[in-house]
Amino acid sequence: MSTPAVDLTTRYLGLELRSPLVASASPLNGEVSTARMVEEGGASAIVMPSLFEEEILHEEVQLNRALEAGSEHFAEALDYFPAVPELADAGDRYLTALERIKAQSSVPVIASLNATSKGGWVRYAKRMQDAGADALELNLYHLALDPNMTATDMENRDLELIAAVRLAIGIPLAVKLSPFYSAMANFARRVVDVGADGLVLFNRFYQPDIDLENLDVVVRLELSQPAELRLPLRWIAILRPQLGRDVSIGATSGIRSATDVVKALMVGADVAMMTSAVLRNGPAHFAAVEADLRLWMERHEYTSVTELRGSASQGHTDDPSAFERANYMKTLHSWAAPIELTPSSPSA
Repeated sequence: MSTPAVDLTTRYLGLELRSPLVASASPLNGEVSTARMVEEGGASAIVMPSLFEEEILHEEVQLNRALEAGSEHFAEALDYFPAVPELADAGDRYLTALERIKAQSSVPVIASLNATSKGGWVRYAKRMQDAGADALELNLYHLALDPNMTATDMENRDLELIAAVRLAIGIPLAVKLSPFYSAMANFARRVVDVGADGLVLFNRFYQPDIDLENLDVVVRLELSQPAELRLPLRWIAILRPQLGRDVSIGATSGIRSATDVVKALMVGADVAMMTSAVLRNGPAHFAAVEADLRLWMERHEYTSVTELRGSASQGHTDDPSAFERANYMKTLHSWAAPIELTPSSPSA
């Protein structure tokens, strides 16, 4: 009797995907030629890199400075400038790339937006929808630097932004969160209540480093490692039974192999998103992980992603405390010394 074929199809943000392997935001996904390679490599959906409102504002400032150069000495020179045609800024280039990638793709294309103002969020969310995005991922990436703003103030500001975008667009909306909200379960629920169709866990904050030779602060981009998956796993396992099946959850950070994908699905994720592993190994890595995923599921007698999903979430595991503080002491006590420690000989 032949083994039934494994069904890898999944549903994310209302979109039917042929597998749970999604290409998360990456430089590869923002260019037409490389986005095609990512799709051909086996990604079931493509998340474009984020459009940052700061990029657009920076270009506007630089252009204004260039046009006004010298006017402080020759004010009348401003009258001699010919009419300057409208120039394409970072936002225009992003939307053009989105349109071209969408036109060539047979998989869903998800736009990503990181803005700094409510107006910026709404304006570009609408333009991304008009450019053909199948869904939108809001990338909440900021630090609470103002000592006069409380955690409640920060959360309410984010919720207002999400609600404003939800009212402005009709396509599915995901929110990519950081893990640093003081009451994550409550905030996740409120994000859904104001209109998010799904959550992506978690955003990675890139930390600066210190150059000791030049005595300067430097930016270092380090690709994620598998150990970073543990934090998303924990919170997806906790949130899945709380949010219910109607809310999509994407797992990201540290996903490299089929076993990582299995773990993400078992705790309740609908999709597993990869970036670092693809940058290391190339777009064909999607196909390799998919083949290994099928093999694992066949060996463990799972016939579908639906059957696998959520089987180890907090609502289904035999030991729910494994995801809570109650497991903290167990974890510490699980460590064993790598060598046998023997008492030193008494001094003569």
